[in-house]
Amino acid sequence: MWHVVIVTTTRRDAADVLVIGAGVVGAACAYFAARAGLTVTVVDRGSVAGGTTGAGEGNLLVSDKEPGPELDLALLSARLWRDLAGVDADPGADGEPEPGAGLAERIEYEPKGGLVVAGNADELTRLHELAEQQRVHGVQAEPVAADALARYEPDLADGLAGGVFYPQDAQVQPMLAAAHLLKAARDQYRVEVRTTAAVVAVRQDAAGRVHAIRLADGTEVAAGAVVNAAGTWAGDVAALAGVDLPIQPRRGFILVTEPLPPRIRHKVYTAGYMADVASDAAVLETSAVVEGTRSGPILIGASRERVGFDRTLSLPVLGRLAAQAARLFPFLAEVAVIRAYSGFRPYCPDHLPVIGADPRAPGLYHACGHEGAGIGLAAATGHLLAQLLTGAQIDLDLTPLRPERFEAATA
Repeated sequence: MWHVVIVTTTRRDAADVLVIGAGVVGAACAYFAARAGLTVTVVDRGSVAGGTTGAGEGNLLVSDKEPGPELDLALLSARLWRDLAGVDADPGADGEPEPGAGLAERIEYEPKGGLVVAGNADELTRLHELAEQQRVHGVQAEPVAADALARYEPDLADGLAGGVFYPQDAQVQPMLAAAHLLKAARDQYRVEVRTTAAVVAVRQDAAGRVHAIRLADGTEVAAGAVVNAAGTWAGDVAALAGVDLPIQPRRGFILVTEPLPPRIRHKVYTAGYMADVASDAAVLETSAVVEGTRSGPILIGASRERVGFDRTLSLPVLGRLAAQAARLFPFLAEVAVIRAYSGFRPYCPDHLPVIGADPRAPGLYHACGHEGAGIGLAAATGHLLAQLLTGAQIDLDLTPLRPERFEAATA
């Protein structure tokens, strides 16, 4: 017997902008677009910050960026995060400006600064060369001699060659950042947020223009523009509109220690971390990244490997991370690890995010592919997309980040 199933599709009133993804990038896109006067709806197949954002450390970094489009984004984003947090003064060597009346407490914004350390003279030379290039572009980078490292981090291991201190580096609690940006968007600008709302189709007219999306429950949501901020799944969303984005998951693990009194003052990582971030390798790479949190636990990373969406807990990887952290801070060898978790960074082959309008599917915009820098770059991404959507003067040149650049590279 044949069964005929009739699916009733309901269509909601059109918003100016529909954002797919309620992670921190999607939240920033929604917030800045609504603040610019646009009506906004946000949909996510899961929960707020339920993907990559919820598995992040909350880094807002300029220190790990080479001069170029990503550093320009990072510097703009650092200023915007400070504005959102309500932090008034420029950070000094102690990384402790006075908080203003913004989101600082609610999102645990900490302008702690970053300390990058070198294990030998060659690494230190490369660090100093990078810092010199970064300073030309507005990065504050202060060389730290070997005998001065203890002034920044008294518990650092002996024998390091020196380092560079970056006062502009900061940290937020990423889930709180996404949640409070969306709360502000709802409370101040009446943004609609729908969770557990999976997108199953992107609607296009005869000319290929995107004008609506369809959800798994049959609801059709119309919009003047659709923003793809789906993180590691952004390639799947793009495919629904018939366009290709080569975004792949890049897995990373983080160790979380028992709560401790404050002992690590800054974000501290080794020079090898920069090489791992820039690497194209699919195989496992690890480097020591250590930082404290306001609530007491210490976060230990970082690992990178492309293994699809495999969440299998890898004890050898966790062991490598723990050993590297203990070599950097010997006291950690006696500290208990209470949990470990993994997440997937949205990796692009050229290590640059995808931001802007997609000419292959008019009406579709992308805000994705930030890999491990999405939390730090979220504010700038949302700000720039709002400028693009409203026809305002755009603060940065988005050409290097254009969605169709991968097709041009392979043509």
